[in-house]
Amino acid sequence: MNTPTKMKTTSQPIYESLRQAIMSGEIAAGTPLRQDEIAQQHGVSKIPVREALLKLEADGFVLFRKNRGAIVRELSAAELLHMMDIRVALECKALELAIPNLIQSDFDAAREVLDHYNDIDSVEHSSAMNRRFHHILYEPCANPQLMAMITDLQQRIGPYLRLLVTDTSGSNRPAIEHRAILDACEAADVPRAVDLLRRHIETSKKETAARLRRQQEG
Repeated sequence: MNTPTKMKTTSQPIYESLRQAIMSGEIAAGTPLRQDEIAQQHGVSKIPVREALLKLEADGFVLFRKNRGAIVRELSAAELLHMMDIRVALECKALELAIPNLIQSDFDAAREVLDHYNDIDSVEHSSAMNRRFHHILYEPCANPQLMAMITDLQQRIGPYLRLLVTDTSGSNRPAIEHRAILDACEAADVPRAVDLLRRHIETSKKETAARLRRQQEG
């Protein structure tokens, strides 16, 4: 007989696998999540699969439809824009805390990322370089809880932004803004660096909102 603890242990790898696939965009929003297929892939019964799906539902990744099973939940336009507002608050605070702790190796690593930003002409590469640049600057904030919140938020909205923002703005505008942010960090100009970061993210939000409006109109 399966105990609750054993069931949770069995369902956890399934939960983590599905969560990662959803956040990376490998499983797109609106995709049905069929319990029998997932159970077969993981070599388990449908019970731990359902436990994993219920946890994903509680975390906002999955939606159960009456008599139709589970699907990957799609963020509404309003939810996506609200999350970007939260991103402004979290990332600006992380940068504010991090700047006094940044050292030369951090600046060198950030500049190396910017130098290789356009090495590969793909949305996935640009997105990965963008995340890496920001995290290099934020990691010295010495607040792991704040970094975990930033990472979780970026992973949730990442698939949407890769399709909406990067495709709209390209890499030129973000690259220019990244270098300005980094210059302010190197100068230890906290107010300027935070202000540049705020405007950088808010510009992305405006581009996202405009793209969403065009989609709805079209």
